[in-house]
Amino acid sequence: MSSINPSIEDLAEQVLASPRSGVRRLVALAGSPASGKSTQAEILVNRLNEKGCSAQVLPMDGFHLHNEILVERGLLNSKGAPETFDMHGFLQLITRLHDEPEVYFPTFDRSRDIAIAAAGCVNKACDTVIVEGNYLLFDKPGWRDLRHHWDLALRLEVPGVTLKRRLIERWLSYGLSPEQARRRAEENDLANAKLIDSFALHADIII
Repeated sequence: MSSINPSIEDLAEQVLASPRSGVRRLVALAGSPASGKSTQAEILVNRLNEKGCSAQVLPMDGFHLHNEILVERGLLNSKGAPETFDMHGFLQLITRLHDEPEVYFPTFDRSRDIAIAAAGCVNKACDTVIVEGNYLLFDKPGWRDLRHHWDLALRLEVPGVTLKRRLIERWLSYGLSPEQARRRAEENDLANAKLIDSFALHADIII
């Protein structure tokens, strides 16, 4: 199965038609920083809920390593790169999501730049989880083990010039100067975007 740029209605129907490997359906929504993953995930979840499917979003960002750890490892300036996440913890949580009735997960507060433990919950009523994140279809050790957990894998593809504009606007909104915002976008986020593109695993649907 492979399709490109479906409407939200078609996308919801393809999610509902996809077979599942466990009690819960797990759908990956992967994409580069500022590709619109959070927005697309919320739109899709709202449409699924309107169709009577109990769905919710689970962002990968809650698995950012704490800034103090990143400082100790000299990784703070590359926050958002694969090595700045608790990949093993994330994989464990995804493994549990298939069948465990209730699963708590950490969320990320971007305004404070910190993860908050057990701030989200996937409960027994949830039928479908839309997992959104940068490295859900990433062909590198550890990360690639996620692929077989996805009952359906979606990837957002956005032109680099659009990503750059959105990223600069994002960092300006968090108080960075224009030069700081440009450097953060170019030297960190867009570098990660290129990495994601270079090591992309197969997606069932391209948006």
